[in-house]
Amino acid sequence: MQPEEQTITLDGQKIPFQPGQTIMDAALAAKIYIPHLCYHPEFKPHGSCRLCTVMVNGRYESACTMPAAAGQEILNNTKELNENRRALTQMLFVEGNHICPGCPKTGNCQLQAVAYYVGMLSSHYQHFYPYRDLDPSHPDYVIDFNRCILCELCVRASRDVDKKNIFAISGRGIKAHLIINSPSGKLEDTDFAVGDKAAFVCPVGAILRKRTRYTTPIGERLYDQQSIRIVGDSQQLHAGATKYGRK
Repeated sequence: MQPEEQTITLDGQKIPFQPGQTIMDAALAAKIYIPHLCYHPEFKPHGSCRLCTVMVNGRYESACTMPAAAGQEILNNTKELNENRRALTQMLFVEGNHICPGCPKTGNCQLQAVAYYVGMLSSHYQHFYPYRDLDPSHPDYVIDFNRCILCELCVRASRDVDKKNIFAISGRGIKAHLIINSPSGKLEDTDFAVGDKAAFVCPVGAILRKRTRYTTPIGERLYDQQSIRIVGDSQQLHAGATKYGRK
């Protein structure tokens, strides 16, 4: 006798889940999109970007950290939640320097894709225009701190997969920023390599491979052709490279 399939109800639709899955896991398995930026299926979620906030049985919860449980009634695609997501996205845009037409990641950028999804037509808030350096010291990669959204995906990838601990977040609040763990603070003084997991997980244009910019025509970029449900590893996916196994 087969055990009864367990389900949650997401925007009125019953979807199955497996033990140990979060609401985000179950939703993505059912091809239902919940906006997110710091979530990546290969890493332990920490719910920092708050874009995946949903209403679970009347309470706000982050879908990437909330375990799926039978009987949950979940609201995701509502006017209120999407307005909150749009405001969060606008804040991310003004906190950094995100100039999409001039960014090599345009068309492959999750932040840009989320902005389109939530109907962001302007930044709304006053831009901070922070002064942040570039680090072009590495022979193959450039770090553009202007575009970092503090999702910590590179931190987790370098620490948990590459076992190198090259990236970290320093400071708190508005002063929080990405740093490179080397005596000089430069990427060239680390063992960062082209094949590192951390080289592929940045959802924006903060970690860019040199000599590959603007090589894909408009209409053929990742999010020109793929669903916004595709997360992380955009360079690998776009190149058709082998995807890493899930941890």
